[in-house]
Amino acid sequence: MNRFKKLFAPRLQTREQEFFKAIHHMTGYKPQNIELYRTAFTHRSMGVKNVLGHIVSYERLEFLGDAILGAVIAEDIYNKVPDGDEGYLTKMRSKIVSREHLNELGIDFQLITLVKSHVPLKNFGNNIHGNLFEALVGAIYLDRGYVTCRKFICNKVIGPYVDIEKLEGKVISYKSLVIEWCQKNKKQFSYDTYEDTGAGEAKHFAVKLSMDGRQIAKARETSKKRAEEKASKRAFFVLQEKMKGV
Repeated sequence: MNRFKKLFAPRLQTREQEFFKAIHHMTGYKPQNIELYRTAFTHRSMGVKNVLGHIVSYERLEFLGDAILGAVIAEDIYNKVPDGDEGYLTKMRSKIVSREHLNELGIDFQLITLVKSHVPLKNFGNNIHGNLFEALVGAIYLDRGYVTCRKFICNKVIGPYVDIEKLEGKVISYKSLVIEWCQKNKKQFSYDTYEDTGAGEAKHFAVKLSMDGRQIAKARETSKKRAEEKASKRAFFVLQEKMKGV
C-alpha cells in the first residue's frame, strides 16, 4: 500500500501545485483556503459530499459571488456617474453583470480548464463560464474578505472590461426592447413554441415571434428563454429602422 502511495504521490502533488499556481496567477495572491477554490470548480455531477452529507458544487459560491459582484459594481457606477438616477444606475449595473458579459469574463479567464465534472465539457451550455466566474468571486470573498475581493473585481473586471460610454449603447435584452416597442405602438405580439425536441443536454426549442398575426422571426435554442431572445434579436434587426429610439 505504501508503495502505491509513493508511486502516485508526486503526480497528485503536481496537480495540487498546478491548481494552486493557477489560482495564484488568476487572482494575484496566494489562496489561504484552497478548498474553497476546489469547490468553486467542482460540478455537482462529481457526486462529492461534505461531512454533513451535502453535495459539494460551485452553485452556492455562484450565488454568493453574484451578490458580491453586484454590490461592488453598483458602488463603482454610483461613484463614477454622480448625476445618474436610479433607473440609469440599475440599467448600467445589469449590463455589466449580464450573463453574456460574465460568460465573456469566464472565457477570457479560461475557467473551464479548471472545472471537475463527469459531464463532458462539450455538453455544457455557454453559461458555465459566467457561473464559474461568479463562484470564483464567492471563493475569493470567503477566503480573503470583502476588501481583497473588491480589489480583485476592480483590477480584473472593472478596469479592463468596463467602459461606461460603450455600455450605454449595449442592448441587454432584445426581447425587452421588442415588447416595449410593441406596447408603445399598440401591436399584438406572441412568442409561440412550435418545436420541442430531444431530452437533457440535447433538448432544443424552436420559437417564432409574430406581430399582428404576421411572423417576423424565428429561432431554435437549447432553452425556450434563449430561443425567444434570439428570435427577438433577429426581429430587432429586421425592424431596426422602425425601432430606433426605443
